[in-house]
Amino acid sequence: MFSIIIPTFNNLDYLKQCIKSIKKNSAYDHEIIPHVNEGTDGTTEYLKSINIEYSYTNYNSGICTGMNMAAKKAKTNYILYAHDDFYFCPKWDQVLKSEVDKIGHNRFYLSGTMVNNGQIKLDCGNDLETFDEEKLLREIENANYHDFQGSTWAPHLIHKEIWDKVGGFSEEFFPGTGSDPDLNMKLWMENIRIFKGINDFKVYHFGSIVTRRYKNHPTIKTESGSRGAKIFLLKWGITINFFKKYIINSDTRYLGELKAPKKNVDFFIKLMLCKMN
Repeated sequence: MFSIIIPTFNNLDYLKQCIKSIKKNSAYDHEIIPHVNEGTDGTTEYLKSINIEYSYTNYNSGICTGMNMAAKKAKTNYILYAHDDFYFCPKWDQVLKSEVDKIGHNRFYLSGTMVNNGQIKLDCGNDLETFDEEKLLREIENANYHDFQGSTWAPHLIHKEIWDKVGGFSEEFFPGTGSDPDLNMKLWMENIRIFKGINDFKVYHFGSIVTRRYKNHPTIKTESGSRGAKIFLLKWGITINFFKKYIINSDTRYLGELKAPKKNVDFFIKLMLCKMN
């Protein structure tokens, strides 16, 4: 069905939980392809033991390079980008398949709704030690947001043909910040107009476990800070916030395919400020 690409960086326990949730809560068989950065915690040995194919670098290549390497191994028509600290909730893949079937073509960008660290506030723990899986499974159907325009970046689903056409993630955004809106902009430039966040495609997000672990580390980078935003601005001539607000209408209720942005006075003032920056 889908090729689930999971960049991971010495985060074995969360990766195990992520894979476990996919196997437990999926209605269909999916291809799981992690990209292992370093893997000094036994990640590669674990993946070999459960016969999961992966890509590998012996250093932290970041999200973009890792995603691109792993995606080349995909054997299905759909690339699904996931974080290693996601827990996939029941019915997630049935919801996605139904949406893809309803659209009827491959020109779309579909993303999920994040629980805990995201749109839906349902506290079932911020780490594996405090994770209350029973509570999550008991209450998740009644914890809702709404379908929305734009995206949460991850998890997202793109047809492999479209992914390959735009070249996947742009690797200049190492280690990753800014690469998601950049991908969305590349899709927009390819005249893709369906950017839909789906309420019923839910993942529990523990909350950037690796980023927290290596925060302020002297040599290991897991966040780009403002660098990614600067690269985006210089590349596209607008800020990420401008793109989200005026182009893909992020976080507003989903009303169908996007149209050309409304170019009112506010639009041109904010655009001028982008150019000045």
